[in-house]
Amino acid sequence: MEIGEEEFSIPFFKDNGFLRLRCPVCGSFYWTQNPDSRNCGDAPCQPYTFIGDPPTRARYSLDEMRDKFIGYFEAHGHTPISPYPIVARWREDVYLVGASIYNFQPYVTEGVVPPPANPLVISQPCIRLTDLDLVGPTNGRHLTIFEMGGAHAFNFPGREVYWKDETIRLHHELLTEGLGVRSEDVTYKEHFWSGGGNAGPDVEACISGLEISTLVFMKYKVEDGGLRELPIRTVDTGYGIERWTWLTQGSPSGFHPIYPEVIEEIAGEAGVKLDSRLIAESTRLSSTLNLERHEGRVEARRRLAELLNLDLRMVDEALSNMEAIYAVADHTKALAFILSEGVIPSNVEEGYLARLLARRTLRMLRRLDLGDEALLRIMELQIHRWGRTFTQLREMRSEILDALNVEAEKYRRTLKRGVEKLNRIIGQLREKGLGEMPMEVLTQLYDSHGLDPETVKELAPDIAVNPPEDFYSRIAQRHSTVKASPETVEERLKARVEGIKPTEILYYERPEIKKFKAKVLEVIDDVYVVLDRTAFYPEGGGQVADQGHLGYGDKHVRVVDVQRIGKVILHRLGDGDPSPPVGAEVVGEIDWERRLSLMRHHTATHILIGAARRLLGNHAWQAGARKEADRSRLDITHYRHLTPKEVALLEEMACNIVVQDIPVEASWMPREEAERLYGFRIYQGGAVPGKELRIIRIGEWDVEACGGTHCHSTGQVGLVKILGVEHPQDGVERLIFATGPQALRHIQEAYRILEELSGALGAPRDEMVQAVEALKEKEKALEKELSRYVKAASTRKVEELLGEAAEIDGVKLVAVDLGYIGEAEAMEISSQIARRNPYAVAILAFKEEGKGRGFGTARILVSAGEEAIRRGLNAGEVAKALAPYIRGGGGGRPYFGQAGGVDASGIPRALREAEGILREMMRG
Repeated sequence: MEIGEEEFSIPFFKDNGFLRLRCPVCGSFYWTQNPDSRNCGDAPCQPYTFIGDPPTRARYSLDEMRDKFIGYFEAHGHTPISPYPIVARWREDVYLVGASIYNFQPYVTEGVVPPPANPLVISQPCIRLTDLDLVGPTNGRHLTIFEMGGAHAFNFPGREVYWKDETIRLHHELLTEGLGVRSEDVTYKEHFWSGGGNAGPDVEACISGLEISTLVFMKYKVEDGGLRELPIRTVDTGYGIERWTWLTQGSPSGFHPIYPEVIEEIAGEAGVKLDSRLIAESTRLSSTLNLERHEGRVEARRRLAELLNLDLRMVDEALSNMEAIYAVADHTKALAFILSEGVIPSNVEEGYLARLLARRTLRMLRRLDLGDEALLRIMELQIHRWGRTFTQLREMRSEILDALNVEAEKYRRTLKRGVEKLNRIIGQLREKGLGEMPMEVLTQLYDSHGLDPETVKELAPDIAVNPPEDFYSRIAQRHSTVKASPETVEERLKARVEGIKPTEILYYERPEIKKFKAKVLEVIDDVYVVLDRTAFYPEGGGQVADQGHLGYGDKHVRVVDVQRIGKVILHRLGDGDPSPPVGAEVVGEIDWERRLSLMRHHTATHILIGAARRLLGNHAWQAGARKEADRSRLDITHYRHLTPKEVALLEEMACNIVVQDIPVEASWMPREEAERLYGFRIYQGGAVPGKELRIIRIGEWDVEACGGTHCHSTGQVGLVKILGVEHPQDGVERLIFATGPQALRHIQEAYRILEELSGALGAPRDEMVQAVEALKEKEKALEKELSRYVKAASTRKVEELLGEAAEIDGVKLVAVDLGYIGEAEAMEISSQIARRNPYAVAILAFKEEGKGRGFGTARILVSAGEEAIRRGLNAGEVAKALAPYIRGGGGGRPYFGQAGGVDASGIPRALREAEGILREMMRG
C-alpha cells in the first residue's frame, strides 16, 4: 500500500530535524537526522557495522534487556502484564502466537472486550516458522522463537491514549537516552504491515544495518481482500528483544547473546571449533547478500574464503556445522515452549508444527554426528536456562523430555518404513522414465514418511532431487493457519435469517424445562421453523442437538435437528411433516430421556478430562469430543497409547468424582475476567467466540468455557464406563464411554455375552480364561497335525508333478492349475519343487477357496531352483509377466514370485504362455 509523506509528518520528526529521504538501493522512504545518509540503514542496503563495535554505552544480557524494556515503559505510564501462552487456543485462525498483538486480536482490537490495561507493556514469547529455512544461514537475523516487546495503546473513540508521535518519541528516547545510541545513526523506514487480520502503516527502526523494532499504527481490519477502517486505533509495537540484546553486545552472531551455554555445549559434544573471527565475518557478509537462494549462500562462502585466505572446503564445513548448531539451539527452545503447553507432536494442527521442529532438530544433530540422546541433554539445558523466567518449563520438565523421547523413537521407526516406501517410489519413477523427483512426491515423503529432501537425495543418487530453497518454510506455512471448515447448514442459511428477531433461549436459565409455549416467527423452505423462544438445545460444542415435537392445533410434528445461526435458532422438522404457519402458537416438547442422557455424557466429558490431566499430566488437553445419547467420545492429547491399567484408573477417578456429588456451576462472565480467574485452560474444547463466556465449573476438578447442557451435580451422572480406546491419529487417544442407564446397559450386555461364552466353554466365569487357553493349545496341536498331513500330501503331489514336467533347454517346467486349494498347501508344493530339483521352475495357479468360480480371484506362484536361476530365470519377473493374463499385478525375488488378479478365467492362457516367457528370459 502506498504511504504518502503526510502519514509520518509528525511533530517529533519535524522538531528534531528529521528528513524524509528515499533509499537508492531498495526504494523505500525513510526518516533520518543525517542529511548525508546514503541508504535506509537496513540490511542488505546497509551492512552490519555493530559486529565487534556495539553503538551502545553498555552490554546487556537478554534478561537485562527485557527488564530494561519493561521498566522503561512502566516508568512512562504503561502497566506490565504477564506473557500469554505461546499456543493461541483462544483464537480460531492460528495455532501459535506470532506477535504480541495476537494476544488482543480480535476481541480487544475490535472493541468487544476491554484491554487488560491501557497502555500496557509485555514481553511476549512468539514463534514464527515462515522463514524456517533461513534459521542458521542468516546468522541470527531469522529465528523461530523470539520475545516481542510490545508497548500497546488502544485508542477508543473519545478516549485517546497516544498515537504516532508519542510512540516514536518513546522508542527514540529508549534507544538514545536509555542505551546511548547516537540519534543521527537511527533511521525509521516507512512500511505497511498486515498480520493476524489487521493492518496499518508502520516504521521500522534500524541502526548499524540491523532492524530492531517495528512500530505499527494499526487502524484497519483485513476483510475480503480489502481494508476496513476500525473505530479503535491500536499502537502495536514490536521491539525485538533478542535483536536489541545483539546490538548492545556486538556478538559474532545473533545466536551468541541468546544461547551462549547451549552453543558451547553442542559444539563441544560435536567436536566443532568455534572460530569467532570466521563467524563474525560470515555474519557481516550475510547482511549484504540474499541468502534465501542457494547461490547467495555459495557466493557468501566463496567471498569469505577469499577474505580470510582460507580453504573453501574448510569454510563450507565450518559454516555448515555452525548453521546446524544454531538451528538446534533455536529449535529446542521453541520445542520446550510448545511442549510445555501441552502440544503433542503429531501430523495435524499445532502438533504438526511441533513434529516439524523436532524432526528437523534430529536431522541437524545427525549432521553433527550426534545421536538422538543428545536432544534430551540439550533440552535439559534449555529448560534450566529459560525456566528461571518462564516457570512452566520447569514444571513440565518430565513431560517435555518424555514426549521428546517418544517422538525420537517414532521418527526412527518412521524413517525405516519411509525408506521402504522410497524404494518403491524410485522404482515407479524409473519405470516411467522420470529422472527428477516431483515436488508433490517430496512433500508426501516428508509429511507421511519423515523423509526430508536431503535423505531422499542420499538414498536416490541417480534421481534428481531439487526442492525449492524454502521447502521447510512452505511446509510450515501450509500448516500454520487453521483450515476453513466445509460449508455447513449455518453458512447456507445465514442470509435467510437476516432481520429475524433473536431467539429467546430457555435451556440455560431453566435447563430442567421439558415443555414450553412459543410463537412461530418464520418458516424456511417448509423445513426450518424459527420460534420466538425455545428450550431445544442446538448442536454445538460437540453435543448433538435435542429432538422432540412441536404441537399446534391437532397436529404433532417431529423436531429431528436444531441449529443455531448467530442469535437465531432453527428447528428442522422430520421429512414429510407439515410446517406450522407463521404466527401460530406451538407447544414444544423435548425428548427428555434423550436430553438427560446428553447432559450426563457432557458432564462426564468434563470429569474425564480432569482425570486425564491428573493421571497423564498437564499435556493432556481435549482434542475433540462428541456427546451423543447412547455413548460419547473424548479425544485427549497424549504421546503414548493408554495402557489397560491407565484406562481403569481414569474410570475409577471419574466414578469417584461422581460419588462425591460435586455441584456443577454454570455462570456467565466477561471474557477478560474468565481468563484472569481461570487462565487459558478454559479453552479446553477450542476457541469460544463472544464478549461473555459461559463457564462450567466442577469444584476444583475442572473449569471450562462451555455452551452445552450439564447435570446440576456430578452425582446425577450416575456411572461412567469406558467402553474402549481408539487411536484416531498419532498423539491422540480416544475414549469411548457411556454414563448412567446407558453405561449399565453396556455392562449388562457384556455380562450376557460372558454368560453365553461360559455356557459354550462349559466353564464358570472365573475359569473362562483358563478354558480359552486350553482351547488355544488344542488348536495349536491340531494345526501341527494338519501341517504334517499337508506336507505328506504335498510330497506325493510334488513327485507326481516333477514326473510330468516338460524340459525346456535343460530346465524342468511344472506349469499346472491346482484348482481350489488352500494357499498354505500351494506354497508348500511350490517350495518343495524348487528344493527337490535345482533345475526346476514351478508355475502353480490356483483359485482361492471361498471365491466364485470362473471370473473370480486367481493366484499364481512361481519358484525357481538354484540352477534354473543361474541359467537366467527370475521367478519374480516371470510372475510379473504372467499377471496381466489374470488382470492383476505381480513380482518378487529371483527364487520366488507371485501374482494375484481378479480374472481366474485367464489362468489357462497364462500357463500356455509360460514356456515362451521362460525361453525368452534364458536367451537374455
